[in-house]
Amino acid sequence: MTVHKQIIQTSSAPAAIGPYSQAVVVSGGRTLYSSGQIALDPATGALVGEGDVAVQTRRVLDNLEAVLQAAGMGFGDVVRAGIFLADMGDFAVVNELYAQRFSTAPPARSTVQVARLPKDVRVEIDVVAVAD
Repeated sequence: MTVHKQIIQTSSAPAAIGPYSQAVVVSGGRTLYSSGQIALDPATGALVGEGDVAVQTRRVLDNLEAVLQAAGMGFGDVVRAGIFLADMGDFAVVNELYAQRFSTAPPARSTVQVARLPKDVRVEIDVVAVAD
């Protein structure tokens, strides 16, 4: 069986800072796997909200939304999310902002604290989405 994949690339989200795609869609355009998004401004590539997890989380969610929209999807199509935190003490703030984007039928999710994230950000989020 040959898997066809479509690379998702949008200027409305930060360009990849390594050899990876913003997202890949497979299964005839139904399933999206995103790369982790961090708090980079898509226009400048600069980190936003240095040290402020609320500002960073909003930017991360905006970046994810842009990637989803580039694939013709939205937060309602997300079936799984992974949240990576530099400090589990930021969980409540991140969770509150995350809940605003996933207010109904939230996806399955894991949240973990990690030793370090790219560019020393406080939060990174990735998703898997399935279109109807």
